[in-house]
Amino acid sequence: MNRLEAFGTIAAQAARGEISFPTSVNAVLRLQHALNDPDCHLEDAIRLVLGEPQLAARTVALANSSTFNQSGRPITNVRSAVTRVGYRNLQMLVASLVVRQFGARIEDPDLRAKAEQLWEHTVQVAALAHVFAHHVTFVNPDTAMFAGIVHEVGGFYLLSRADGFPGLLDDDPEKWAELCEDVVTREVARKLALPETVAEAIFELRGAWLHMPPASLLDTLLLANMYATVPSPLGTVRPPLPEHSESALDYLLDEDSLNRMIDEASEIAASMGGALLV
Repeated sequence: MNRLEAFGTIAAQAARGEISFPTSVNAVLRLQHALNDPDCHLEDAIRLVLGEPQLAARTVALANSSTFNQSGRPITNVRSAVTRVGYRNLQMLVASLVVRQFGARIEDPDLRAKAEQLWEHTVQVAALAHVFAHHVTFVNPDTAMFAGIVHEVGGFYLLSRADGFPGLLDDDPEKWAELCEDVVTREVARKLALPETVAEAIFELRGAWLHMPPASLLDTLLLANMYATVPSPLGTVRPPLPEHSESALDYLLDEDSLNRMIDEASEIAASMGGALLV
C-alpha cells in the first residue's frame, strides 16, 4: 500500500466512524461520559476518579500545582482535589489521558519522538490559551485550556495509526497528512463528545486568520499557537514572528505585558506538566 492509499484508508475509516481506540482510552471515555452527565454529583465524580488510580494521582497533582494552589496548602486526598480543580478541569485531565494514550502504543522511535514533541506543544498551547483568555480575549480561561489540550487530538490519532504504515509521515509536499488529519479530527472529536464550541474552534484552526481585536475561542487558540515555542511536528514550518512593534498585537498590548503573559504561561505549563503526563 502506498502513502496515498494509506491516508485514504485512514480517512475513509474515520469518515465511517471506525476509529480504533486503545483499550485504555475506552475505559477513560466511559469515565468522561459519566462526568459529562449533568446529574453526576460530586460524590459520583469522586468515586469515578478513585476508580482510575492514574486519574486520581493526576487530579491531586493538578490541585497542588501553582495554577490551582496559590495558598500553598497541600492537598492530600481526591475529595479535596476534585473540589479545588472543579469539573471543567477534571474533564481536561480526562481529555489529557485520552490524548496521551494514543501515543502509548507507538513503537517506532521516530514517531514516539514526534508524539512527545506534539505533547510538549499541546501543554504549551493550553497554558498560553489560559493566559491569553484571561488577559486578551476574555473567553473562559478553563475552556481555553481544555481546548488547548485537545486541539491536536487528530494529530495524536494519526501518529498512532502511522506506526502501522512505515514512512507515512515522511516529507509530505502534497499535505495529504493535513487533509487526513482534518477528517480524523472531526470523528475523534465526536467520539470524545467535545463541547460544540470547543470542537468548532479546533475544526476552524487550520488556515484561520486572527481577528482584531481577538475575542473568540478560535482567536485564543491562534494566539497560543503563534507564541508556542515548541511547534507541532505535524504542521508546516511557521514564519518567524514579527517584532512586537510590527505586530497587530502592538495596539492591544505593550511588549512588557506580552512578555509577562508568556512568562506566566511558562510557569503554568511547568506546573501542569507533572499533573498531565501519563
